[in-house]
Amino acid sequence: MEVIKDSFLSISGESRGIFRDKASKFLSFALPVTSEEEVKANLDALRKAFYDANHHCYAYRLGLENQAYRTNDDGEPSGSAGKPIYGQILSMGLSDTLVVVVRYFGGTKLGIPGLIHAYKTAAREALEQAVIIEKIIRVQYTVIFDYPLMNEVMRILKEEGVKIVHQTSLERCEIDFQVRKSNAELLENRMIRLNNITLTKNDRKTVI
Repeated sequence: MEVIKDSFLSISGESRGIFRDKASKFLSFALPVTSEEEVKANLDALRKAFYDANHHCYAYRLGLENQAYRTNDDGEPSGSAGKPIYGQILSMGLSDTLVVVVRYFGGTKLGIPGLIHAYKTAAREALEQAVIIEKIIRVQYTVIFDYPLMNEVMRILKEEGVKIVHQTSLERCEIDFQVRKSNAELLENRMIRLNNITLTKNDRKTVI
């Protein structure tokens, strides 16, 4: 039987780190993000706050399915900044996470091995300060049924641990709810055994 993966690790809020090497200073920031728009907004804010820095290197990873990711060296030698930062995100198994490392050049070149070590260490410093959380993917449904079925429907919803979003209890009842993705198929199978109900899977997923 195929195991459905419906959760991943992320961070709960911003955390920071710092690393110094040969007078260069590397300030690191780990931030929770859920979209590329959020990534851009955070990058813009950090570039504005540290406008006098030499480099703003970063990496991010988004979502669980078909993860979007990107690395950026921002003028450092290719592969010396963004990839080491991204490697730390991967090593901790995180997603929905952006790490930015801001460098102030101290006048002495570190060489590519030194840069890789510096960006890797700075990224790890920020991530090690972060609070790790589990994010669960839920699928949303709407079920419509006659009022006499209320007890049976509610029993199934309770046993499958759903989150009710909206409920209307009239002669014909309607409930919008979210269920953990790994439980969705079982819930559907239980629901369709009931008579005279309409179960609709909404075309969206929610991460909680």
